[in-house]
Amino acid sequence: MGLNLAQKIIKEHLISGELKAGTEISIRIDQTLTQDSTGTMAYLEFEAIGVPRVKTKKSVAYIDHNTLQAGFENADDHKFIQTVTSKHGIYFSRPGNGICHQVQLERFGVPGMTLLGSDSHTPTGGGIGMLAIGAGGMDVAVAMGGGPYYLTMPKVCRVNLVGKLSPWVAAKDIILEVLAILTVKGGVGKVIEYAGEGVKTLTVPERATITNMGAELGATTSIFPSDEITREFLAAQGREGDFVEILPDVDAVYEEELTIDLGKLVPMAAKPHMPDNVETLEEIGKIKVDQVAIGSCTNSSYMDMMKVAYILKGKTVHPDVSLVIAPGSKQVLGMLAENGALADMVAAGARILESACGPCIGMGQAPKTDAISLRTFNRNFEGRSGTKSAQVYLVSPETAAASAITGVLTDPRTLGEYPVIEMPGHFKINDNMVIAPAPENNDVEVVRGPNIKPFPVNKPLAETIKGKALIKVEDNITTDHIMPSNAKLLPFRSNIPYLSEFCLTPCDPDFPARAKENGGGFIIGGSNYGQGSSREHAALAPLYLGIKAVIVKSFARIHVANLINSGILPLTFKNPEDYEKIDEDDVLQIKDAVAQVKAGQEIVLENVTKGIKIITETTLSKRQIGMILAGGLLNYTRENN
Repeated sequence: MGLNLAQKIIKEHLISGELKAGTEISIRIDQTLTQDSTGTMAYLEFEAIGVPRVKTKKSVAYIDHNTLQAGFENADDHKFIQTVTSKHGIYFSRPGNGICHQVQLERFGVPGMTLLGSDSHTPTGGGIGMLAIGAGGMDVAVAMGGGPYYLTMPKVCRVNLVGKLSPWVAAKDIILEVLAILTVKGGVGKVIEYAGEGVKTLTVPERATITNMGAELGATTSIFPSDEITREFLAAQGREGDFVEILPDVDAVYEEELTIDLGKLVPMAAKPHMPDNVETLEEIGKIKVDQVAIGSCTNSSYMDMMKVAYILKGKTVHPDVSLVIAPGSKQVLGMLAENGALADMVAAGARILESACGPCIGMGQAPKTDAISLRTFNRNFEGRSGTKSAQVYLVSPETAAASAITGVLTDPRTLGEYPVIEMPGHFKINDNMVIAPAPENNDVEVVRGPNIKPFPVNKPLAETIKGKALIKVEDNITTDHIMPSNAKLLPFRSNIPYLSEFCLTPCDPDFPARAKENGGGFIIGGSNYGQGSSREHAALAPLYLGIKAVIVKSFARIHVANLINSGILPLTFKNPEDYEKIDEDDVLQIKDAVAQVKAGQEIVLENVTKGIKIITETTLSKRQIGMILAGGLLNYTRENN
């Protein structure tokens, strides 16, 4: 029985476990990446582990999220990251060098290697055949220290691409189609592996767009083969020596299969407020547009930008539309500046932003009240844009640019002849914005600004857990709900005490005060709780507020791992209908918590207020049980070293 792509790479990196879906495995990590929103915490945690030098093949720290320097906080964090990475052997990508996933793809990604990143869109690396996984900062810190990364062996879903995209239909439309079919929960516990003749029609940037938004499926990761197209991309980046061909065996086995005929796809959009709320542009109609934002780690490649420039050339942005464009990297921006495409964008009326995440994470460019905003990004959660009343649609760069000209949602197929834009034979190579680390045994002083506070550490699990149900929330609660991310809060990513004042406030403004007043307690949620970003702040802030357990119908993958890393007990209702048996302010308790957790699986939860017992479940491995008992990964690591 042959192996698929994911199994091949996992087998090559396997430390413990076996290639059996649903069982815990651990793998060796070759590369790591962090960004500045999650990086400060990851490096504080790395320091706490006590390893003097990273043990990965390459680790890179990017500054791409908190680049709006309205106060000292972001600049202080940048200096902390620059000095701590230099001291410990990590490369530093300076502000302005570009978005982590775009730069990693261009300059550092290697087919067949494993990549662990403290950002949920790390699977972008699957576009060049990497096993690239998003995780919390603590997991990345452990990997940098040479420790294994533990995960549940995923099922592998084969998405068979047949045919070829029609003119003006984009890679973005492919992943929107996958989201429409599988939904934002459909990838949980799975690797999405792309195969079929249609794969050969897609460039590496197009493949990366698709793997990037695999995060919105809840998938562990997504991956394309490393083939001749991959080799050509790496050669154009001056890195042909990094190429390794990785193809699935002809008799590879998959747990699920899905076929998409590329020739039948049409331009689509994800409507507010979820990436799987997908309809065709024709179904949505010609709605009036107020803002268009082009960029993000999903659609900011050179090829994307050249198509946008082609559409804008000689045109003028509609007077009622604000158009902002953020090229994904210094490489992309420099090439656009040299070939005149940037001038075409500016002449049309586009506002050019720096090569950073920017509007995608609510860092500037918040739309006006009740605006319709078209974005080439990956998430359209309510309020993520910085304006709660805005209606955000996710579209391709072609649709975005066409709509910016007309002022209404426009099918780009109406534009006439499709541009033939060739992949460059040689990209412009200039890595002068990447700083190599200091040599070993250096005396680099780590600079810490006043905004950097110690991260909270949990205590060992108590015999009895008791407290109120502090909040009860619905399905699909995102990490943006749990720990909001916007221009006002991002500068405080290394200050958990301050951030905790905003924990779950989009759901209930009084939650932090109630949690403090009651000395902590429980969170009750619906299905897919914690989807979205990898930010471990969505676990650290509840930890700081005294949350003892989170009880839901189901969890998103990264968030449940972050809860376990923080020592917060993650429980699911054995009978989902029992969700209705708990109301806010009910007093809950778990007696003999240590013994119940050790026994595994079923945990008896008592609703003291209603006088009933509810059966909950855990899926903790033996190692994770040890982490919960110890009060989190850091305590567990100290105890077992």
